[in-house]
Formats: sequence, structure tokens, C-alpha cells
Amino acid sequence: MALCHRALDSRQQPTQAALAPAAALYGRPLPRSRRSHLWLSSSPFCPRRGRVWPPHVPLYYPSYLMIIAPSFLSADFAHLEREIEMLNKSEADMLHFDVMDGSFVPNISFGFPVMASLQPVVRKPMDVHMMVVHPEQWIEKVASYGAEYMTVHQEACHNLHRCIQMIHEAGMKAGVAINPGTPNVMLDEVLCDLDLVLIMTVNPGFGGQKFIPSMLDKVRRMRAKLVERNFSALIECDGGVNLETGRMLKDAGADVLVAGNSVFRSENPTETIHKLKNL
Repeated sequence: MALCHRALDSRQQPTQAALAPAAALYGRPLPRSRRSHLWLSSSPFCPRRGRVWPPHVPLYYPSYLMIIAPSFLSADFAHLEREIEMLNKSEADMLHFDVMDGSFVPNISFGFPVMASLQPVVRKPMDVHMMVVHPEQWIEKVASYGAEYMTVHQEACHNLHRCIQMIHEAGMKAGVAINPGTPNVMLDEVLCDLDLVLIMTVNPGFGGQKFIPSMLDKVRRMRAKLVERNFSALIECDGGVNLETGRMLKDAGADVLVAGNSVFRSENPTETIHKLKNL
């Protein structure tokens, strides 16, 4: 497949007129937070979405803004009302919930009662990251709380493709996470069915861990694979994300940054979210 790309200025945003031809073929507005690149490809095809791009059509992914998903795991649980109010007023795009069972990962976090109590007051989409064994048994439960994304771990699913289908059938967008030691190739057969790929940049289980630098190349390779095959999944990164590592992840090709301690432990969380979004 012939492929060429050239980077636009990181602060340049094409006009709606320039985006119209590609948006019309795409069938819906182009993703807001993709890389500010002009991608030109030779008729790649996605079986699930059924999109074929003519080689002459430039694909702009216009926005230079990152998608920010503060991790609720790092919130102050003694002052949840204050934290939720701050997030609702902030520029955060989603609220990231890390659900841990103490089996798949060596820690236990909050469960569904917490999510149920927050559902009426949270005005941001819910991005639910299931760090549990047998995640398929909780799909309907997660969907009942209005989650937009449900992400399961490749390492925890005996039948990953079926699990992804079940998430879509429940009305949610499907994501799959891979741990630092899991190679990208483990997702090759399901990439076309994914809405989100979560690349863990720390080993899962605990907040506040140090970012693993080698994951930058992993993100680059995943971005190259998605571009080559013209798949539309977002790349999300979780673990050790701050203003410094967030900039590096954006340059590597990430779309979504999950930030915990760097947001909730900062002097001004709202301003930190703003800075992360505008890296």
C-alpha cells in the first residue's frame, strides 16, 4: 500500500471548506482530536466500517487538541462532590474509571456502586477501563451506567473478538488495552473492530507509577499500523502521564491522555487539564 504523509503546523487547523470533501466520504464529521497530519492513502478498506478512500482525497485530522480523560482513581474520595464539580467545569473530555478486581491486577479499586452514585452528576462521557478477569460478564452492567467506552485487557480475554462484539451490541464503544510487555501484534486481528486502543505506559494496578520511556516507540508503531491500514481507532495512553510525557506521547501519535496524579495532585487541576489538552 502506497502511503505518504506530511505534518502540518501543530497549531494549524484546516477550514471546514477544506475538510468538506473528506468529511462527505467519511460519512460523519472527522475525528476532532486526531493528529494534525495530511494522510494520503491508496484505497484502504475496513470490513466493519466499509470505507474505501480514493487515493486523491486528502484526509485531514484537524484538531491539535488532545482528548483528556482524568483518572478518577486519583481523585479525593473524601470530597467527591468537589472533584466532580471541578471536572464538569473543566476542559476534560471524558472521565476515566479504573475498575480493578485484585486478581488480574494486585489491587482493588472502586466498584459499580460508586459508578452508579456518580452517574447522575457526571456530565462527561464515562471511559471505563476494566482491569478484571472475565470482563465479558460485566458488559451489561457497565452499559447500564451509561458508559461511552468500555475497555478490556487483551491478556484477560479468552475470546477477545466475541467480547468486542458484546460491547458493541450493548451500545458502547469498544477498547482493548495491552500491558507494557504485550506486543502490538496481539491486536492485529481485531484492530478493525476497535474504537480505542489503550497502550499502558506503566504496569497496571497502581496510580502514581513512573512512565516507561520504551512505550513511546510502541505508540509510534501502533500509530503507523493504524495509518497503514486506515483504521480509525483512537490511541489512548495511561500511566505516568504529565505535561512532559504527554507532549512526548502526542508527538508519538497518541490521541487520548489518561492523567491521574498530575491532574488531581496539582495546585490547579483545571489549569493542568487545559495545559494537557493544548500540548
